[in-house]
Amino acid sequence: MRLLSALAAGALALLAAVPADAQTRTRVTVYTALETDQLAPLKTALEARHRDVEVAWVRDSTGVITARLLAERANPQADVVWGLALSSILLLDRDNLLEPYAPADLAGLKPAFRDPANPPKWTGLDAFLSFVGVNVPELAKVQGRMPTSWDDLLQPSLRGRIVMPNPASSGTGYLQVYAWLQAMGEERGWQFMDRLHENIAVYTHSGSAPHVQAARGERTVSIGLDMRAVREKTQGAPLEVVVPTGGIGWEMEATALIRGRPNAAAARKVIDFSVSKEAHEIYGRTYAIVGRSDVNAAPVNYPANVEAQMLAVDFARMAAERERILAEWTRRYDGKSAPR
Repeated sequence: MRLLSALAAGALALLAAVPADAQTRTRVTVYTALETDQLAPLKTALEARHRDVEVAWVRDSTGVITARLLAERANPQADVVWGLALSSILLLDRDNLLEPYAPADLAGLKPAFRDPANPPKWTGLDAFLSFVGVNVPELAKVQGRMPTSWDDLLQPSLRGRIVMPNPASSGTGYLQVYAWLQAMGEERGWQFMDRLHENIAVYTHSGSAPHVQAARGERTVSIGLDMRAVREKTQGAPLEVVVPTGGIGWEMEATALIRGRPNAAAARKVIDFSVSKEAHEIYGRTYAIVGRSDVNAAPVNYPANVEAQMLAVDFARMAAERERILAEWTRRYDGKSAPR
């Protein structure tokens, strides 16, 4: 009996030693396609600011997270979507899954990163673009010329030597396919991709993986996430970062509140934090273009004047056309996709 009393007393003492806020934290389930190395810093910073909130990440690529959210539409499991392509978030809005909410400090965002609706259903975090990476020694081996335009990727010396993301699973892949169709027009865009397909070695399921492969010398040319190419170059890879003429495709990562979830009050605090200067400084470690005007991310080796080359994207149309474009792309090119 004494032993049981002592154990009970010890348990109470341990419980008392746990801070009160840790005992009353509300768990917020956050679906995300943010880069993996962003998750821990964002979680730590948010939970330090809001000690009554605990973030539980569910992370995967853009296509997988989008498919999961749509599959769960009748019984949503996410409280917040934090860091997903805007074209995907607009699909959720189409299905009436989003709760309007104007976060604190909304005015700190650049106009392009704010939903024009009042109250807004989404807020932007950052922009991710598609760059070309060229492994200079590997290009020299095949006597290829350094590409400066998209058409330069069609040169015969690059046959089977290019890697890019699968647009059905990668947001970076989809933004690039949509950009070609927008800039070139439907007919010429598909013709271009038919010819490019001859030079493709594999379509990856990640927007970062192509540049990693090119950096290692496994491929000669990569098409993929802008900051991954820049990071690989900065870390010493023999990679030339190319911004092809003809317009650059891009997407915005955004945040939204899921409608009708029981943890809405805590989830709104997550949205508030996602808009904050502190959060944007963390985004700026990974992305060169962020949503707040008072945060200037200037990564080493990032090409100059990129924003002037970004296409004017109709995100609503990009979302509406997604299913049709992906079905056609899959029909034509999925045979070279990497195993899942």
